Amino acid sequence: MASGPQLGQPVQDFTLPGGILTDDAFERRDFSLSETRGRSVVLAFYPGDNTPVCTKQLCSYSSGFETFEGLDAEVWGISPQGVDSHEAFARTHGLRMPLLADEGREIAKAYGVSAPGIGVRRAIFLVGPDGVLRWKHVALFGATFQSLDTLADRLSGIKVA
Repeated sequence: MASGPQLGQPVQDFTLPGGILTDDAFERRDFSLSETRGRSVVLAFYPGDNTPVCTKQLCSYSSGFETFEGLDAEVWGISPQGVDSHEAFARTHGLRMPLLADEGREIAKAYGVSAPGIGVRRAIFLVGPDGVLRWKHVALFGATFQSLDTLADRLSGIKVA
């Protein structure tokens, strides 16, 4: 497994196709990490749409949308499924964050979370408003995920830093 971005270092910009559910519309577009400059962003890598742990994780983050907004942060879900799969996943569960399609796993590889067998390890990368990696957690097995409270606590530290 590659090491990926290092704490305290700027992360490399990337652009992925994806979409975001707003009311009844699913807006498809390209998402570039550089567009989040000035705000913190939570990059939530997950193995797959509509799988039990991934669904629980992303529903938890979606229901905490206001918490993230209050911390001037965005959450992006990133997995190897295509945008069509992401749209169905977002509509089924009412997910309110952008879901990005890393079908070739190039970004997962760059972040050191591509894994044989499962495709992508469950991982969180918190990028500060200045584009610097402030915190990361990469799961070995991925049966659990970082809670909304843990992320909010880490984000509050970024905001005052």
